[in-house]
Amino acid sequence: MSYLDNIRTFVRIFELGNMSAAARDQRISPAVASARISQLEAHLEVRLFQRTTRSLTATEQGRIFYAGACKVLEAVETAEADIGDATENPRGTLHVAAPLGVGRRLIAPHIPEFAAQYPLVDVRLRLSDRKIDLTAEGLDIAFFLGRPADSNLRIRKVADCRRVLCASPAYIAAHGHPKTGAEIERGRHNCLNLRFPGATEFQWELQTSEGHRKFDVRGRFESDDGDVLTDWALFGAGIALKPVFEVADYLQSGALVVVAEDTPPLPVQMACLYTHRRHQDPKARLFMEFMIERMTSIVRAA
Repeated sequence: MSYLDNIRTFVRIFELGNMSAAARDQRISPAVASARISQLEAHLEVRLFQRTTRSLTATEQGRIFYAGACKVLEAVETAEADIGDATENPRGTLHVAAPLGVGRRLIAPHIPEFAAQYPLVDVRLRLSDRKIDLTAEGLDIAFFLGRPADSNLRIRKVADCRRVLCASPAYIAAHGHPKTGAEIERGRHNCLNLRFPGATEFQWELQTSEGHRKFDVRGRFESDDGDVLTDWALFGAGIALKPVFEVADYLQSGALVVVAEDTPPLPVQMACLYTHRRHQDPKARLFMEFMIERMTSIVRAA
């Protein structure tokens, strides 16, 4: 095991606070992660973590070493980026996150093409509809839909994504075809809601003749996976609020039908987050440019 690998593993354990989670992030076994920390501690002749069967906490020496270790890794990444920039052949590993629908439909299909153009760049794509902490999770770029929390990260807008409220013909036959958000808000319809951590209520912001208005909606089903909501809508379980690019094929085939068309949802912003340092990294900059070009054309056509 190289000393640099030991440092990388230490940094991820420190940031995630969990040996198993860090091992998964590094694509190694917990036993290998533990061995790397033991080697590092033997080399430094200090204990970096206090371990029990239930917890893992950095020692004072561990906290001091973390600050220096981050500088070492940043220097290595900068050197690799400089080489890639100088040779016009970027190299290294990119850690990218995206919502499930965005990642599956707009990013993942184009990664093989990117990899063919830049064979020295490895891409690790993490898909989740939960909120992502770019720094804490060791990510280089995070695509998202909506409004990000206040942060000191850079934001680059990709496009405004048109959205619709939709349901299956079977659902409409059984429950009626609402024309406005007010009809949905009255509780006569089952709304399929996307659950985010900390969410206590669900509101859909729709365009009305009086301007934008938030409607309180209710439903028996909720999930933190947007594709699950689509499946439920196709099954006839309720009404879903979806970006058009995620359901365009179903709308075209008639498997889903637009409802509340008199009060359509507001578009949602698609953008990506990155740190200032990552924008200077050729592989990160090239990946963003490559994906944004392809994502924009698909979203605008939807």
